[in-house]
Amino acid sequence: MREQSSEAPICSPIFQFSVFRLVNYNPIFIISNSQHMEASDWTYRGEGAVNLVLAYNGTRSDLVGKVLRIQKVPRNESESGHDYSGLNKQECLLWEEFNEIVSAPTREIAQHYFVQHVMCPLLGSRHVDGGTSIHVTPEFLEAVENNVLQQRPAWRVDATKVNPLCDSVMLMSDHSVFPLGMCKEACSISVEIKPKCGFLPQSEFITEDNDIKRSVTRFKMHQALKLNQEKISEVSAYDPLDLFSGSSDRVRMAINSLLKTPQNNFRVFLDGSLIFGGLGGGADTTSSEVGEAFENSLKNVIQAQEGMRKHSFVELISKTLCSSGLLDRLLEVQKLDTTDIEGAIHAYYNLISQPCMVCGQLDKDQSTKRYNSLHSISMEESLKIVRDYLIAATAKDLSMIISFRPREAGNVESPYNIVSLESTNQSFDYKASFIDLDLKPLERMEYYYKLDQQIVNCYVQMVKSNPQLDHSGSTVGA
Repeated sequence: MREQSSEAPICSPIFQFSVFRLVNYNPIFIISNSQHMEASDWTYRGEGAVNLVLAYNGTRSDLVGKVLRIQKVPRNESESGHDYSGLNKQECLLWEEFNEIVSAPTREIAQHYFVQHVMCPLLGSRHVDGGTSIHVTPEFLEAVENNVLQQRPAWRVDATKVNPLCDSVMLMSDHSVFPLGMCKEACSISVEIKPKCGFLPQSEFITEDNDIKRSVTRFKMHQALKLNQEKISEVSAYDPLDLFSGSSDRVRMAINSLLKTPQNNFRVFLDGSLIFGGLGGGADTTSSEVGEAFENSLKNVIQAQEGMRKHSFVELISKTLCSSGLLDRLLEVQKLDTTDIEGAIHAYYNLISQPCMVCGQLDKDQSTKRYNSLHSISMEESLKIVRDYLIAATAKDLSMIISFRPREAGNVESPYNIVSLESTNQSFDYKASFIDLDLKPLERMEYYYKLDQQIVNCYVQMVKSNPQLDHSGSTVGA
């Protein structure tokens, strides 16, 4: 695409694209700046802890099939209380081999290069979209926030707001749809899954008190904490180990568990519109009415008898996951965390050159015996442990979207992979993308350690109070 001349954005909820130019930088994106973009054309798609996602609902051909990813901040945080510039000194040391990441003037730009240079090679360029950064005005951000306020879950509104100090947002492809012009009819169905951590840690640095982590998944233990905190009303039966198992039966079981209790871990879109799952907050349990509506929504895509469409859709998803190798690649990245947070936290204190707060809470003999080796390693080794841990944390927290489109009879050419559904005698084009590939701040290491201890302690106490629960936790759900 040819570079266009840059124009200053106008101060209105309508603004023009402009090339975000950086000193000694290549432009991150080049987009035509000849047309305006209106805040009213962007609708709420969902949100996570740090970003708001809006889908384009206007008529501009260059924006159809796009979403905006807008950074959020805690609502109770003062605008002057946070640094939105680039990486800090220790983070620059952590990512020093990636010049564009450490030289980025803002975290938003650093995030783009993190996806491009770190996650893309690990997960595959075909499945990763780094997006393009576009300049926005404060007026535009204020307008889109007001427009979607009623669609956001109340607890999300109370907790976070759009970052008013951002001057750029990420424009990305809407991976829940196929590009226009690829077929006669725009009919596609997409599933968004948060796989979570797909293995049990076996690190030598896990303490005896936390040994339960070796046999119970982090997801299941975290469900117990969320239930205790009244963030959910029912625990999920989903087990990430089933999803990552490679067994078609276990993968189907995992998908059915997500369908039963989607929370914020499972959503389905029909032609880009949400038909199952929650908007940002998630739904605890699927009612019979919701299940019937979902079954009916599948009729234009899945050519099965009524009452069997959901079953066929689950079969389609599980077959794709088992044959594509997507989860195998994701699991490899998750397993970059070889020390668990109980080991990585010590390397973190080496990196920031501060006394280890964790060792300070342990008796001297216990601390020396288990962790002295970690505090004796080189800075290069400490950097690698922390860097790999944070990359793995991104992989454990991402989402994946798989989009399906029925193939037209006689159409033998396709740029996409193909999967067949024998039960309905259909073939589908499919494409898969990893999204929400956040660059985790180095300062989050202490939070990760504290949360890990909180999760384990809550689960251990729950097991003690209910002797019928064993380590498989069947009463609580996998």
